[in-house]
Amino acid sequence: MNILSKIFGSSNSRKLKKLERTVAIINKFEEPIASLSDDELKHKANEFRQRYESGESLDAILPEAFAVVREASQRSIQLRPFDVQMIGGIVLHEGGISEMRTGEGKTLMATLPAYLNGLTGRGVHIVTVNDYLVQRDRDWTFPFFCTIGLTVGAIHPQHMQHPQLKQMAYHCDVVYGTTAEFGFDYLRDNMASSKDDLVQRAPNYAIIDEVDSV
Repeated sequence: MNILSKIFGSSNSRKLKKLERTVAIINKFEEPIASLSDDELKHKANEFRQRYESGESLDAILPEAFAVVREASQRSIQLRPFDVQMIGGIVLHEGGISEMRTGEGKTLMATLPAYLNGLTGRGVHIVTVNDYLVQRDRDWTFPFFCTIGLTVGAIHPQHMQHPQLKQMAYHCDVVYGTTAEFGFDYLRDNMASSKDDLVQRAPNYAIIDEVDSV
């Protein structure tokens, strides 16, 4: 087995090399994306949506979309996602777990797959552990999502948020909330007497922060 690993590489090393090749493609888009005006950068979301609706996969759009996120991050919140965060973002998009320590930029990393999957128009849930982080992360990423043409909302416990406001939040491209509140809203929707009272949309894609705790 050791000889085979030396010849073919371990599964992890092969996966990492594949991810690094994708990051290299993302980096090739950096210069042309940087030359776009703010309006042109924001319009890329509509362009990507049209490509997706025409049959192009999110995986095919990913390199250019991630390059847009990198540029928008620098312009709006003065932070540039590193290559390792690009790798983490790809892993999250593919449904995997990306382990990072506190302070290594998890919130920023999550914006990468959130933007890409938000282009479908079916919504992205970002699930975190408490209501403070819900509002903090939503407020922190708000300028960024505005820059790239996506809407972002937050859901809170029922006694803090009117059902109509919660419904509006769920219809944003990206919505932050706790695992408990997403779950309670699901249960309340299943007990609703009218479709007009439903707040959630059909589930599409979720990013779970601190997955070991949640």
